[in-house]
Amino acid sequence: MTQLTLDQAALLTAGAAMWATPAVPEAGIPSFTMSDGPMGIASGKVDERDIARLSPCATALGASWDVDLARRIGTLVGQEAVGRGIDMVLAPNINLARSPLAGRAFEYFSEDPLLAGVLGAAWIGGLQSTGTGSCAKHLVCNDSETARDTMNVVVDERTLREVYLLPFEFAARAGCAGMLAAYNRVNGSYCAEQHHVLTEVVKGEWGYEGVIMSDWFGTHSTAPTLAAGLDLEMPGPARFLGAKAAGAVAEGTLTEARVQDAAARVANAARRVTGAKSKPLAEETVTALLEEAAAAGMVLLKNHGALLPLDPARLKTLAVIGPNAAAPCFQGGTFAKISVRPDLASPIEAIRARFGAHCKVVFEPGVDPAPRLPFMPVAPAHDIGDGCTSGMSLEYFASTDCSGEPLTRETRDTNSLVWFAGMHDQARFSAGGSIRASGRFTAEKSGTHRFHLGATGVSRMLVDGREVLATTECPPGDTMGVLKAGDSASAPVDLAEGQCVTVTVEFTFAAARVHGLWYGIRAPGSGEELLAAAEAAARAADAVVLIVGETSDSSVESKDRAGTHLAPGQLDLIARVTAANSRVAVVTNVGHAYDASWEDAAAAHLATWYPGEGFAAALADVLAGDREPGGRMPVTIAQAEGDYPGYDLQPQHDGALPYSDGTRIGYRGVIAAGKSARHTLGAGQGYARFEWSHPAITAEGVSITLTNLSSRAGAEVVQVYRDVPEPTLIGFAKVQVEPGHAALVTIPLTRRRFMIWGEQGWEMLPGPHHIRIARHAQDAGFALHFDAAGLPDIGL
Repeated sequence: MTQLTLDQAALLTAGAAMWATPAVPEAGIPSFTMSDGPMGIASGKVDERDIARLSPCATALGASWDVDLARRIGTLVGQEAVGRGIDMVLAPNINLARSPLAGRAFEYFSEDPLLAGVLGAAWIGGLQSTGTGSCAKHLVCNDSETARDTMNVVVDERTLREVYLLPFEFAARAGCAGMLAAYNRVNGSYCAEQHHVLTEVVKGEWGYEGVIMSDWFGTHSTAPTLAAGLDLEMPGPARFLGAKAAGAVAEGTLTEARVQDAAARVANAARRVTGAKSKPLAEETVTALLEEAAAAGMVLLKNHGALLPLDPARLKTLAVIGPNAAAPCFQGGTFAKISVRPDLASPIEAIRARFGAHCKVVFEPGVDPAPRLPFMPVAPAHDIGDGCTSGMSLEYFASTDCSGEPLTRETRDTNSLVWFAGMHDQARFSAGGSIRASGRFTAEKSGTHRFHLGATGVSRMLVDGREVLATTECPPGDTMGVLKAGDSASAPVDLAEGQCVTVTVEFTFAAARVHGLWYGIRAPGSGEELLAAAEAAARAADAVVLIVGETSDSSVESKDRAGTHLAPGQLDLIARVTAANSRVAVVTNVGHAYDASWEDAAAAHLATWYPGEGFAAALADVLAGDREPGGRMPVTIAQAEGDYPGYDLQPQHDGALPYSDGTRIGYRGVIAAGKSARHTLGAGQGYARFEWSHPAITAEGVSITLTNLSSRAGAEVVQVYRDVPEPTLIGFAKVQVEPGHAALVTIPLTRRRFMIWGEQGWEMLPGPHHIRIARHAQDAGFALHFDAAGLPDIGL
C-alpha cells in the first residue's frame, strides 16, 4: 500500500456515512458499503418496499446441523448483497444462546460454541465466495440485550476462551473480512477498548489480519480505543476517531504506527470486498433453497402414534388452528429486519393448497394474531402516483407541527416504522422535524374498535379530525429505550359496519440516532368467541394442526424477554384444543428456547423457529410427508426455568453480569447438575428410522455405520461428546441415507477438542479419553476410549 500521510490514515479510522467508509482515491483506496444481516440484506431503512430474500434465522440453521446448507445460505445472502451493491454484510451473529430470554437469541446458531463456530464459518465461506465480505459479530459476550450499552460481563479466562471466543476463532480461521466489536463491557472494559481480546488474542495469538470495527455508535474514546486494537469507528461522520486520531498522535497519547496499522486494515478490507463479484442465483433456485432450508431446521420433538406425517387421503376434515397459521412470524424485530414480499403465502394457504383436494380444511385463529400491536388495515389518504392501494400516506415536514408544504411523500404499508439519523436527509431527520401519516379505515363489523399509537417523540392520533390519542415527548437521548419497549396507548372508537373514517397521526421528533412510530386498529370481537370457534373446529376434525408462536416484536434488539412461556391466550388455546381432540400436532413458530410443558397433552410437537420466507411451503410439505423434518435441537428446552444455568440477564446494581455458569452453558450445565432437560441439544427425530452399529476408532477420529430401516430417505445427525470436565460436543456430522441403504460415517476429531484453558494456556486433558457417539447430549450412545495424544496438533 502506498504510504499514507497521518491525516489520510486517520481519515480511514472512521466511517464516512451511516453505511460507508471513506475513500482515499490518491492512494487507490476505495470506499466500501455495508448492510446489516444475517437473515438477508437489510435495507438500512427498514422500508417494506426495499424487498430482499429472507433466509431462516440462525437458530433454524443451527437446528439443521448441516454445514453445507449453512454455506449455501451464506452464498445466497452474498449474492443478494452483490445485486444491491453491498460490499460487506454485518453477519453472521456468532454469539451464544446462553439464556432463553435473550432478545436476539433467534440470531444465534446455538448455545454450543462448536456448533455455532462450524456453521458460522461455513456461512462466512459461502458469503465470501461471492466477493462480499463478512463482518462476524458481536465480539464478544454480547449474548443478551438488557443494558447492553453499559453492562459488564464478568467472565473467567477459561470460559472466555473455550466458549465465547471459540466461534470467533472459527470465523478468523475462515478468513472473515471483519469483526464487529460489541457494545457491552467485558471484565471492566468496553469491547471497543478491550485490549486483551482485540489485540492480545484476536490479532496476536490468532494472527487475524482483517478489520475490527465498532458496532454502530459503540465507541467511547479516541486513544484508548485505537490503542486497544479497534481499527474503524462506525458509523460516520467520526465521533471519536477520524481526525481526532491524528490529534492523539500529536498529543503523544497514541502512536502513529497504530493509526497506520488500523488504516492499512481498513484499506485492505476495502480493496478485498470491492473486487470481483459473482453472478446472482436464479429466482427459482433461491426459492427452492429457502424452502429446503426451512424444512431442514424443523425439529420433530414428539410424534405419539406416528400422527405425522398426515395422509391427506385418509382425512375427511383437517382443522388448522392458531394465530400463526394466518399471520406467521418469519423473522425477529431487530434493526436488521428484512423487507419481504407482501404476497408471501401463509401456512394456512399452503396447507389448503396441499391438502384441500383430498379433504376439507377448516381454519380458526383461536386467539388474536397480534396481541401487542394490531395491524393497520387502511388505504392511503393521498394518491401520490405510486400505485399503492394499502398503507398510510406519509408526509415529511421541516417544521415541528406538520405545517407548510411537505418536503417529501411516500406510502408505507406497515404498522411499525423505524428511521435512523440521516435516513431522510430532505426532512432534516438529524435536526428534528415532523411527520404526518394518514389513511382511510373501513370497519368490517359494528362495535368498539381500539386505536393504538406509540412513538419515540410527541405524537397524536385523530379520527375524522377528532383527537383520540396523544403521546408525550420522551426524555432526551432515550429514543432507543422507548423504541425497544414498543408499548402503545389505545383508545376506543365506536364504528358501524361499513363506516369509513380518516385516521391521521402527527409525529414531532427531536435529534436522535433512531426514531420510531407505530400504530394499529383492533376490530371488535371477544377472545371467548375465538376460542370457542377453535374448540368446535377441533372437536369436529379428524386431525388438528395447531400453529402457535410469536409476532416479530416478541424478539427484539435492545430488549430481553421476561419469561419462556407462550402468550397466556395461546396456552388456553392449546389446552382447549388438545382436550377437544387427541390428534393434535402443535407447531411452534418461536425463535428461541421456550417452555413446552403443554406438550404432554399433544400428540405431536414440531418446532419451526423463525424459518424465513420458505416457511409455508416447507411446513405443508413436512406435514404431508413430502419432506423430512430435518432438524435437531440447537438449544436446550429445560424442564423448568430454574434449570437453565445462565437464565437471569438482569445486571447487578454495579452493572456487572457474572457468567457464573462458566463453561457449563446450556445442556452442559443441566447435565452436570444431574438434571434431565425436556429436550436437550441434538434431540429430535425425522420420519425415517435408523440403526446405528459398528462404532470404531479411526486414525482421524471415530466412525459408525448408519442403516436406514425405513421406506423413505432421511437424514441422521451423529454427535460425539466428551464428558470431562463437563459434557461437551466435540464433533458432529449430518448424513443423508437412502431407504434400505447403509452409510459409514467418519467424524474427524482434533487435539484441541480434548484441551482446556489452564494456567499455561491450552492444556491436554489427562487420558484415557472417554467419548460418546450419541443421538443427543443426554444419550448414553456408544462409549469409546480414545487416545487423543496421537491426533495432529492442528485445527480447532
